[in-house]
Amino acid sequence: MRTLDQSLPLKLLKAREAVMERFRPQLNAHGVTEQQWRVLRALAEVDAIDIGALSQWIALSTPSLSRMLPDMETRGLIKRRRHKADGRVVIIALAPRGRSLFERMSTESERIYHELEAAVGRSSIEALTRALDTLIGGLGDDADADAAHAPTTALARQKA
Repeated sequence: MRTLDQSLPLKLLKAREAVMERFRPQLNAHGVTEQQWRVLRALAEVDAIDIGALSQWIALSTPSLSRMLPDMETRGLIKRRRHKADGRVVIIALAPRGRSLFERMSTESERIYHELEAAVGRSSIEALTRALDTLIGGLGDDADADAAHAPTTALARQKA
């Protein structure tokens, strides 16, 4: 068996923590959780999206996502509606307050990305991103590989 210091799951967890230590102060300053930030980031890239597609895209279970959306809606960060053709499907979009928060936070987020690049090198970050895409694509099924990128389902990109 591999030694613990060669454990891929442990290395991935440690890498995630090392990166998130840089981002958490910003999230805390704006009263946003890591999961809520993933929602805001994703919604900033699409007009609107159904909960199922969003869940896959941001690697958050649908039940967890469903539990956090009411608070985000109450705070005016998102808006929800039923899909016109299929009332069982809930469509989510950024609300104006959510867009404003995303824009404020994205500037700081980019600054943090530049710090990461300065610390380990831009080419290392790019190579790591490519390697992780290869790992995700190679180990997951086609749905997992698609979920790693922008949503592609028919209901994903509905006008809000």
